[in-house]
Amino acid sequence: MFTLTINQTDSRRDGDLVPKLLKDLRHIPARLDFDRSVEDEVQGVLDCPHQTVDAALIALRAGAWFVGIGVGPVNEPLPNQIKDASGHGLVYARRAVDRLRQGKERVPVAVDGPLPDLTHEAEAVLRLLGHIVRDRSEAEWRVLDLLTPGVRGQQKAVAQELGITTQAVSKAVARSQWNEEHAARPAAARLLSLILEVR
Repeated sequence: MFTLTINQTDSRRDGDLVPKLLKDLRHIPARLDFDRSVEDEVQGVLDCPHQTVDAALIALRAGAWFVGIGVGPVNEPLPNQIKDASGHGLVYARRAVDRLRQGKERVPVAVDGPLPDLTHEAEAVLRLLGHIVRDRSEAEWRVLDLLTPGVRGQQKAVAQELGITTQAVSKAVARSQWNEEHAARPAAARLLSLILEVR
């Protein structure tokens, strides 16, 4: 399983951003739903590495979160609430987020689990993806939020909806490295899944 522990970087400065993050994550299918665990922290447990990558990038996009991913078991039967859960996956996620809180990483995502080499590789790919996501402008996100990965011929419709040219949409897609991001997401997910498979 994949546990995410997502801790707000500065709640004193930014106020409580947990409700907004929970709203942004509500469409991600989870074994144990994302919920506030303590104060300015959100946790969730997922089965799918692809959805784990999705959730991590949603949090990184906001620019206000440390994202720790723990790869390992969570004790079953699962409780009704994340705050009552236990197991190695949660310990790994806590270690990952604690490591971020002590460092100065530009892209605050960390992975921890039983296989250090694979966790470091997964973390490196997620940091590259997070760098792409965090550096986008609001104008680029207005375009990208209307696109669906892998669907051809969307740019004209997006241009019409936003009242801009198709060329402007095309430039936003290229400048934001949207295609490169979506091509690399499966690599991050595969590395996360390998940590479970090799055990």
